[in-house]
Amino acid sequence: MRIILKRLAQILLVILLLAIVAAIWKREEVGRLLAVNSLFSEEKIVHNFSNMERAFLTKAMSRGTGEVSPLPVGAPITLPEGAQDWITDRAVTALVVLKDGEVRHESYHLGTSPEDRRISWSVAKSFLSALTGIVLEQGAIASLDDPVERYVPELKGSAYEGATLRNVLNMSSGVVFNEDYLDFNSDINRMGRVLALGQSMDDFAAGLSVTFAAPGETWKYVSIDTHIVGMVIRGATGQTIPDLLERYIVQPMGFEADPLYITDGHGAAFVLGGLNLRARDYARFGQMFLQGGTWNGTQIVPADWVAASTTPSAPTASGEQKYGYQWWMAPDAPEGEYFARGIYGQYIFIDSARGVVIATNGADRGFREDGINDTNIAMFRAIAASMD
Repeated sequence: MRIILKRLAQILLVILLLAIVAAIWKREEVGRLLAVNSLFSEEKIVHNFSNMERAFLTKAMSRGTGEVSPLPVGAPITLPEGAQDWITDRAVTALVVLKDGEVRHESYHLGTSPEDRRISWSVAKSFLSALTGIVLEQGAIASLDDPVERYVPELKGSAYEGATLRNVLNMSSGVVFNEDYLDFNSDINRMGRVLALGQSMDDFAAGLSVTFAAPGETWKYVSIDTHIVGMVIRGATGQTIPDLLERYIVQPMGFEADPLYITDGHGAAFVLGGLNLRARDYARFGQMFLQGGTWNGTQIVPADWVAASTTPSAPTASGEQKYGYQWWMAPDAPEGEYFARGIYGQYIFIDSARGVVIATNGADRGFREDGINDTNIAMFRAIAASMD
């Protein structure tokens, strides 16, 4: 009996040691998972949105050694009536307003500062769209109407087989993807856990197998479509998205600070929502688009791509928000008005006719409420009109 008890104690000791080793080995993954689970909590959300590297794996991009591109300061404006209440109600953390390339208003809120690198969420999609236009012009991608599996063979047999690059840019892939942030088991939340645990976004996307419509037939906002765009660009160029963005956009535009991209455990950038920049750099990007893709005399993004990507082209239903190539337009938008949009109040709003760019960041936990996007667009329009 004594021998049996001794043997049992040895076994339990080994199990305990293995558990301790596993806990140490997985400590970072468990820590990230816990951080993700509290990412949007009321008491942490503002801090988290300026410190995403504490919750996720990240890849830094270099802004280079060149001078920071200046943003001239113009005469300050008085924000229109209701703007201060809107800033409070919508938990705005940064607001940068440009008119004809000059900063006319810049303010930071809820304890954040100009130096914060702020999470883009889906505003990142519009950056990837810009990169698509650059790569397309360079010839690495032959046509928007190429099937995605031409550049990403591992998508053969998945729900994405037969969808074209144009389809995924337009969010008309027809792939089933549950984007309910309140459902723990939704696809979007499962994807968040893939990131937190250092697993593969590519494998996750290639594992989707169900469609609800033929590619190009109908529009439905499906964030994972943007990851497919990123896979196509990587497959076509043999380069990573952070490296391409750094070379063709970040450094030529003279951004203020080194951006960060959230990545999965295999180094693939979270292109559908993982970009982290200073608020003024979001504004610079918007100004570059307003100027037809040029910045300080250099053509950053092809002018024809700027026009095509910000023109409604997706098969949206009548009365819905309009959509181009990863850019939004309001149903009543005049020509030249479009915006990038991310959850919790991230926007780059562009009014070409007025020469206005508005970049906002936020921690708006009420962003899902009916009419909030309309309220935000109405405020942007009011701010733009106040400078007429």
